[in-house]
Formats: sequence, structure tokens, C-alpha cells
Amino acid sequence: MSQSSSLRGGRNRKFKAEINVVPYIDVMLVLLVIFMVVAPISNPSVINLPAAGRSTLPPTDYIEIVLKPDEAATIAIHGQAASKSGDRRELGDKLAALHKKHPELPVMISADKEIKYDDVVQAITQANKIGITRVGLATR
Repeated sequence: MSQSSSLRGGRNRKFKAEINVVPYIDVMLVLLVIFMVVAPISNPSVINLPAAGRSTLPPTDYIEIVLKPDEAATIAIHGQAASKSGDRRELGDKLAALHKKHPELPVMISADKEIKYDDVVQAITQANKIGITRVGLATR
């Protein structure tokens, strides 16, 4: 045996060539906590909708569907002869009857800001199913 090995207790030590991953795990946990705290601050569900410009020439007479939250939909011909409908099927029936009487009139949908987007889409879909091709949305 050599002199150096006897000083160390007679054992030969081998060097370990391993990467110590504990500091990397600590850094990743800190980054995870930071992202978990920052994520609720930014709200991606808020959509900033653009303002609508006016059309070149709005129609003078039209069938108007007024949609308000927590109320029945109102159908009128330019503000006159208003009738209320309780559900969507009844709305479709009254709209079809008005369209048969006045097939040349376009449909204008006036919806409150607080109404569900789905209600407006359903009204447009019902108008398209009836055969009304000119459907517009009223804006301010």
C-alpha cells in the first residue's frame, strides 16, 4: 500500500459526478409561487370591445326587437304596436307573423348592456331561420 492511502484509513474514495438539483428545485418553487400570486391579478376574461360607427343610411321603418334583462322581449314596428313575448319560441312566432305581414322590413335588435350575449345571438339566429336577411344591432 502507498503512504497516502494509509493516512486516509485504508479506503480509496471515488469522486461523485452528480448534479445537485436542490437549488434548482428551490428556484422553481419560488417562480411557481410568484406566478400563482400574479395570475389572479390580470383578468384575461375582460374584453374591451370597440365602439361601433354609424351606418351610412339607417332604415326609416324596421321591426324592432327590444331585449332587456329580467323582462320579456318586446317586438314593435318602429316603436308602434308593441307586443311582449315570454320565451324564445313565442318571440320567433311573433317575429315570423310580423315578417309575413311586412317582408320588406329589416330587423333591428336593441339590447341592453346588461343582457346576456347569448340572448342577442339567439334573436339573430331566430331571425335568420325565419328568412330575414337584414338584421342589425342598435348602438348609441
